Amino acid sequence: MNIAANQRPLDGITVVSLEHAIAAPFCTRQLADLGARVIKVERPGVGDFARGYDERVDGLASHFVWTNRSKESLTLDLKQDDARTVLDSLLAKADVLVQNLAPGAAARMGLSFEALHAQYPKLIVCDISGYGEGGPYEKKKAYDLLIQSEGGFLSVTGGPGEEEMAKAGCSIADIAAGMYAYSGILSALLLRGRTGEGSHVDVSMLEGLVEWMGYPMYYAYSGAPQPPRAGASHSTIYPYGPFQAGDGGTIMLGLQNEREWQLFCEKVLLQPELATDPRFSANFKRSENRETLKGLILQTFSTLTAEQVIERLDDAQIANAHVNDMAGVWAHPQLKARQRWTEVGSPAGPLPALLPPGRNAAFTPRMDPVPGLGEHSEAVLQELGYGGADIERLRAAGVI
Repeated sequence: MNIAANQRPLDGITVVSLEHAIAAPFCTRQLADLGARVIKVERPGVGDFARGYDERVDGLASHFVWTNRSKESLTLDLKQDDARTVLDSLLAKADVLVQNLAPGAAARMGLSFEALHAQYPKLIVCDISGYGEGGPYEKKKAYDLLIQSEGGFLSVTGGPGEEEMAKAGCSIADIAAGMYAYSGILSALLLRGRTGEGSHVDVSMLEGLVEWMGYPMYYAYSGAPQPPRAGASHSTIYPYGPFQAGDGGTIMLGLQNEREWQLFCEKVLLQPELATDPRFSANFKRSENRETLKGLILQTFSTLTAEQVIERLDDAQIANAHVNDMAGVWAHPQLKARQRWTEVGSPAGPLPALLPPGRNAAFTPRMDPVPGLGEHSEAVLQELGYGGADIERLRAAGVI
């Protein structure tokens, strides 16, 4: 394949982002992975508040390291007129503006799509918010856990008791919004290639997560009971979940059909007669009698180590997985074998980083350093025509 100089899909695209926390930074990091230049505008002296979430990565915050590689950090106090002049100069040359400020904040600064489109008709504007533009929740504050609650995620996640509801262990609502913003911007760039005009991408965290809730919603269609909370087990398919072996290890396994159920009884449990036991002869029966079946499974597994259980499952071609902790994921043999780890720079030195999912043989993703706060302010201002004295004046006034 002859690809000129490893050209990336978004080389030459400039993104200006007024971003904080996770949703917008996660979106713009994906754009940077594909080659876009992302100029991250941060508050002087403070920056994206995700920088202060923790110090787990050699003194840097885990969320920030994850979502901000390959970006340039420009500090601007957007409450000052001189800062707005700088921002206008950036937008005049930019392809995309992304923002996830507090509800209504961008519009109050004159950064609504309508205002910007009149001035910069080719600019794509992506607004990410909790609930989207319009409606009774438009101005309501939204954080990831709150959207997990509003979007029904908590009602189907966790243990069976009301007090056992559980949130996702990662920022699932932010990730959903970030990925829809990312794909929305890509589609807007394609559309601009046809029409010559920028467009408005309005992404709601609530709508992103509710889209992902499609299965439990349709399961509860027209007032039907929703899937019960079932911990780490599947709520409606059984056996599908975690089971403990005799050595204390835990195995995750899943059966999808009656053929697999028969193989499971014959080759894993070594009890072929269970395949036709009327208590377990269909998935809905196994699900109704899951506690009885669980006891039979654990009775067999108690005589085996976790690896021996996995060997039997593999031999029967029953889907299974280790229940890894984070140390297990860092050391995962599949990621190592596929050479999915690389290094990126940071203010704390080199750090390991997972290459973006979706490997494309035509190009290598951009994997540049995580920026320090304001690291690129001077370079960006020089590019916009500011001289040394101008930059020092802006710094002294707290503009940058």
